[in-house]
Amino acid sequence: MARISKIRLIIQACFTALSNGYVKGFIHGRIYNGDLKYICVPGLNCYSCPGALGSCPIGSLQATFGSRQYKISLYVLGLISLFGVFLGRFVCGFLCPFGLIQDLLFKIPFVKKIRQLPGEKFLRWFRYIILAVFVILLPMLVVDITGLGEPWFCKFICPAGTLEGGIPLVLLNKTLRSATGFLFKWKLLILGITVLASIIIYRPFCRYICPLGAIYGLFNKASFFRYNIDESKCTKCGICQTTCKLNIKVYINPNSLDCIRCGECKEICPQKAIVINKTKGKLSDKE
Repeated sequence: MARISKIRLIIQACFTALSNGYVKGFIHGRIYNGDLKYICVPGLNCYSCPGALGSCPIGSLQATFGSRQYKISLYVLGLISLFGVFLGRFVCGFLCPFGLIQDLLFKIPFVKKIRQLPGEKFLRWFRYIILAVFVILLPMLVVDITGLGEPWFCKFICPAGTLEGGIPLVLLNKTLRSATGFLFKWKLLILGITVLASIIIYRPFCRYICPLGAIYGLFNKASFFRYNIDESKCTKCGICQTTCKLNIKVYINPNSLDCIRCGECKEICPQKAIVINKTKGKLSDKE
């Protein structure tokens, strides 16, 4: 394992343990409702996870979009923007618990790993459709007689919520076990597909579905943490793309919407042409 991969795994594990450190929740099968729950963590982390100490940014966005009193939260949008401006999709690579789960699943041996799916370019834009429809439009426009919208993405799609929140709570709570129905089975199906896909292809949820990653990707080119290519050193050998599990042409587009800042391309580059936020030399950041 490359040095940067080891460091990243340690940081991912530590942050996951820190953001899900409410041990009593796992013991008693109850959700933490203290003051820390008003704070959004950077990555996708289910509010209903028994150990969760903070809120998920996507869940918080839906809660405000579907609220009778508020249709937008400057706090939540501001916090997501703050994470994006400083880190971009570095959050996805280092600070997202569900990203860690997908990374570990991909380490499971399989007959053949798939580098990319047919129609990859279109599929990578699908997460923006999910963001627009399930996170923003449906919670705002489809409301009940009291004017409340539902958290459509969390309720009908998010496999992280099923794994981190739904399954632990059902296992720990007899009342919830007796109340499970079609919706829970539907979410288990989505989780099962996601788990199997994560063994075969690297981070399928991040690539094609995650609305939070879609937002952070928009900040990649403008964030304080970004990559540049020193053209005086780069030979366009393509080793960076070969190393990249997301198959990004780093030497052409170092700040791709898809880049999760894992750092493996930077470490493997024989010419040390990939630099972070440096202005020395002739740099390139092409589309």
